[in-house]
Amino acid sequence: MERICDLVIIGAGPAGMTAAIYASRAGLKTIMVEAGAPGGKLTKTDEISNWPGITSVNGFELANKMFIHSTSFGAEYVYGNVVRIEESKEDNDFHRVVCEDGNVYAGKAVLIATGTQEQLLGVKGEQENIGRGVSYCAVCDGAFFKGKDVAVIGGGNAALEEALYLAQFASKVYVVIRRDVFRADQIVIDKVMANDKFEFVKERLVSEILDDGMKVTGIKVKAKDGAEEEIPVSAVFPYIGAVPITGFLKDMGITDDKGYMIVNEHMETSIPGIYGAGDVLQKHLRQVVTATNDGAIAAQSAVHKIKGI
Repeated sequence: MERICDLVIIGAGPAGMTAAIYASRAGLKTIMVEAGAPGGKLTKTDEISNWPGITSVNGFELANKMFIHSTSFGAEYVYGNVVRIEESKEDNDFHRVVCEDGNVYAGKAVLIATGTQEQLLGVKGEQENIGRGVSYCAVCDGAFFKGKDVAVIGGGNAALEEALYLAQFASKVYVVIRRDVFRADQIVIDKVMANDKFEFVKERLVSEILDDGMKVTGIKVKAKDGAEEEIPVSAVFPYIGAVPITGFLKDMGITDDKGYMIVNEHMETSIPGIYGAGDVLQKHLRQVVTATNDGAIAAQSAVHKIKGI
């Protein structure tokens, strides 16, 4: 089935939902296509403490409020896993967004706000134990490990913030980092350092996730000199970075060598009528506030193009 609209937004995270608000307020017939729950990574974040005007807010609650707002002016949310974009052959023609289920959404403009997904450790035992002690969402699974020892892999903001969340449930949280210093903001580091539930394993790389055939039982870490040791834990939460969700843009020439989208200050790609916004972009800072900024600019650019103003 093919449906025609003014603007197709791929992704319903903060960037996509903000774009839906701006576009639908401006009178564009807008459809948001999302392969998961509205809100993106917000739904997996326990606490947001850098959203202007709100000292602290639960990520899921903020995502829900954004979603209600994003559809309040007529934008429509649909479920769909986008597999490719068929760009228009002529200027001002329709781009076609093709989904895995066969549905097609044709728009005068397309805005890509698919965000990123967690990067895997790529070690033995990781894939086999997803759902059996390996998790990429502390908010989703942390409560299952109440009174257990767990490990967080990574030293950035995401890793330490999730470690702090896990400390509510776990008896001990091992934080494994490959360097001897953290990459997180000092305010986050201070909170971790002040919590006696943490044990830091520095200058080590995880070489294997251990299990008993049913569940995770520990991790094996390796030092620079090759020496290995085992740490018994019931769960492993890797937070070593993310990769852009842009596989469906392959060969379109609008991404860099890492898969991030390349846009100008108007959030336009090199293809007329195709825009990008949020974490999926080639940029230095990926935060909720920067994603909403991108979404607003991209939607406004699309409005100008479609209405010719």
